[in-house]
Amino acid sequence: MRRTRSIGTKVTEDEYATIARWPDGQTLSEWVRDVLLATVTPRPADHALLAEVLALRTIVLNLLFALASGDTPTTDAMKRIIERADEDKIPKALERLMAVTSRRPQ
Repeated sequence: MRRTRSIGTKVTEDEYATIARWPDGQTLSEWVRDVLLATVTPRPADHALLAEVLALRTIVLNLLFALASGDTPTTDAMKRIIERADEDKIPKALERLMAVTSRRPQ
């Protein structure tokens, strides 16, 4: 696909010097384009990492709540907590990512 649109910005001499060190084999223009697009394009690894963090958060909060309530979680209770966290992690991660995305200008 032919690129027909342009985006520009002004930077200071110091900012330009910092940016110009990064391209490593690409033209500065191509590198800036890649960085810009990577910034606004969600990566699958980001989704997976967020999902795992949210599952871990669910497990830790459930355990802390149980302990604060004076309960000692059984093996079966732990398995249920982990299973529920694993079931919910992807939908919760997508929900959080969509909330952030929906705040961006369209």
